[in-house]
Amino acid sequence: MMNNVLQTICDALANKKCVNTKVLDVRELTTIADYFFLTSARNKKNTQAAADEVEEKLKETGIIAIRKEGYNEGDWILLDFGDILVHIFIDDERRRFDFDTLWKDAPAEEFHEAEVPENDAQ
Repeated sequence: MMNNVLQTICDALANKKCVNTKVLDVRELTTIADYFFLTSARNKKNTQAAADEVEEKLKETGIIAIRKEGYNEGDWILLDFGDILVHIFIDDERRRFDFDTLWKDAPAEEFHEAEVPENDAQ
């Protein structure tokens, strides 16, 4: 399921230490978008840094956000790229809104940053 744009978003989120990133393929479930990203960040500054990174990396590929909501508050930031919606939550907000369960029927792919083998980590 992972195309270059989706991978770019995953990498940008990982660069800012987001965790539990899921890419939901919602094409068969809604007309709102084709893909939803759900990810968690440690705090408000982290959500804002992650949103900035996603916007910057996609802008380099010519993709500009149509809309951005929740940035100043930082608890839940929504980046709308038309057919891709990126939701960046602090953990409490993610649990409260529980999109993971709400969209459980969507095919999902979890993104895990490549892990460095212990003997290579210094």
